[in-house]
Amino acid sequence: MAIKFQYNKTSLNNLSKQLKMRKNALPTLQNKESALRLEVRKAKEKSDRLVLELDEAEKKYDYLAPLWNEFDHGIVTITDVDLKTVKVAGVKCPELGEIHFEIKPFNTFAKPAWYMDGVAVLKELARLKIESEVFMEKKRILDYQRKKTTQKVNLYEKVQIPGYQEAIRKIKRYMEDEENLSKASSKIVKERHAAEEEMEEMSHD
Repeated sequence: MAIKFQYNKTSLNNLSKQLKMRKNALPTLQNKESALRLEVRKAKEKSDRLVLELDEAEKKYDYLAPLWNEFDHGIVTITDVDLKTVKVAGVKCPELGEIHFEIKPFNTFAKPAWYMDGVAVLKELARLKIESEVFMEKKRILDYQRKKTTQKVNLYEKVQIPGYQEAIRKIKRYMEDEENLSKASSKIVKERHAAEEEMEEMSHD
């Protein structure tokens, strides 16, 4: 990234402000990146665990498989899912609240004894599926923000801060050289002037 600047004090002050701002912001960004990295890992672990639980729950209820044909799947329906928004490491993420089910009334005497089990099974499987999806979305959001933060850290650390430092060095060197030249030329002028005065005095003598 080419930093535009001019060889003067105004440009030097502007660059110094920009450099200070980035140096002050960098530790905060680095902390945010570390926090997001940790939260991404936690969300992934939780999502993976829920997928595993779902898989285990499905296997656990294999014994009901032959009976599912007799089960009325319309009995259990999801009417609503409460999703809250929470801040994780400064990033807005979804969090699962309550899952609202509607259970159609059925005659427990007319239906087989395992019917109540079937209702509980469907509710548990639905909860695990929805919860794992929420955590997958949470991981996606956090990972996206983590990548953006990493890009900004790299931009500040590897490009902008060294760029501003180099530009400031160049301006300072130029201004020092200019000052030295000015002093040198001033010295020459003074010496020449003194020599001229001396010559003038000698000519009067």
